[in-house]
Amino acid sequence: MKFYFAPMEGLTGYIYRNAHNAFFNSIDKYFSPFIIANQIDGFKTRDLKDISPENNQELVLIPQVLTNNAKDFIYTSKKIKSMGYTEINLNLGCPSGTVVSKNRGSGFLAKKEELDVFLEEIFSQAITKISIKTRIGKDQPEEFYDLIRIFNKYPINELIIHPRIQKDFYKNKPNMKIFRDALAESKNPVCYNGDIFTAKDYKEFCNDFPGVDTLMLGRGLLMNPALAGYVKNGRKLEKSLLKKFHDKVYNDYKDILSGERNVLFKMKELWFYMINVFTDNEKYAKKIKKSQRLSDYDEAISRLFEEQEIV
Repeated sequence: MKFYFAPMEGLTGYIYRNAHNAFFNSIDKYFSPFIIANQIDGFKTRDLKDISPENNQELVLIPQVLTNNAKDFIYTSKKIKSMGYTEINLNLGCPSGTVVSKNRGSGFLAKKEELDVFLEEIFSQAITKISIKTRIGKDQPEEFYDLIRIFNKYPINELIIHPRIQKDFYKNKPNMKIFRDALAESKNPVCYNGDIFTAKDYKEFCNDFPGVDTLMLGRGLLMNPALAGYVKNGRKLEKSLLKKFHDKVYNDYKDILSGERNVLFKMKELWFYMINVFTDNEKYAKKIKKSQRLSDYDEAISRLFEEQEIV
């Protein structure tokens, strides 16, 4: 089984990716949080820094692009290729209201004719491999039957399917019937993404879909950074290793971010997920969330690792 790390905006940037790869070394491909394609302004400094090869030397990174404009995609793909990348991922999955309102991400799925024209243009001028991360529709799961016919017209390097509609966001259960039909109908390689949080979830998925050999994990890896390694080789998450991983991320953020508030914001975002691997974690989660200074945060983290165990 191959494992990919899903892009999570604000969470899985190069600081996090490098630390994760160094301590857990279980991911075949990392995907960058989306870059908004733009011919006029070019790359934002933040995006450029995030996908800079010098900041991603020991791992395989696939830059992800968000757009519904073919010319913007082609322009951006040329810039990304010039940095040495051979694959670009198109985001057709983001459910955010601000993204969808502009008919981007999973919002683009509702514009089937426009999507078809867009894909025809970008594949006719493709200078890199193009993979697609998609949801199964915007409003109804059945939308995917039309979408898969569109996708099948193009040589997609990999079709990464999160079997929810945009309106689900991350609620409700993934629609596994639609995913099974997608496997049967897709002419392109398929990767599954969605709700693999534990080794039990992984085993159940493999039993149900023995033909799938690629999984993309997101929230499950943020909760338990060792999840992919555990299902690969049986090595459970160790508290000492998690502490070293945390310290690496924390110290690297302190090096590049100005002001305690910015560092705290980043770390609190991560602890929203990671706190779940600890027993009796509620009071520690509250202390982390309420931390206003790094000294408060340091004390809360120290007590957490000293007093609690990994589930």
